[in-house]
Amino acid sequence: MNMDAMPLARQVDYVFRQLEEELTHATAGTVMIHIRNNAIGKFGMRHNPIESKNGQVEHAGQGMTPLQVQAFRKLAIDALKLRRNWTHGEIVYDFAVRPSAGTWSASICYESNYNTSNWNHRYQPKHPSASEWDK
Repeated sequence: MNMDAMPLARQVDYVFRQLEEELTHATAGTVMIHIRNNAIGKFGMRHNPIESKNGQVEHAGQGMTPLQVQAFRKLAIDALKLRRNWTHGEIVYDFAVRPSAGTWSASICYESNYNTSNWNHRYQPKHPSASEWDK
């Protein structure tokens, strides 16, 4: 699949569809999406479905329901409207499921990244001795 040719919202939709199985088995975690030139280069999920109490491993319980995963995917896509003027960075979605209450919550963090390796040629002073950057 050529991610460069798709709008970012469609790419995020694709990511969440790929992670659907993991989301239905995770009670909490973080979905990470790395973006470069408005294209997703890497994505994944951090979660640890193993819980323990008093040194005994317990079953973590059910993760999100299919309806909750669908709502999470919609939230992730809708939240892209809040992203402003950057094409490189990371989007992090933290989530938690509260099975006893039948609810889930999520928070979204945007991180923009800029590559300065190609800036040198743009900011070369015409006369190095007159540069304010050297003072």
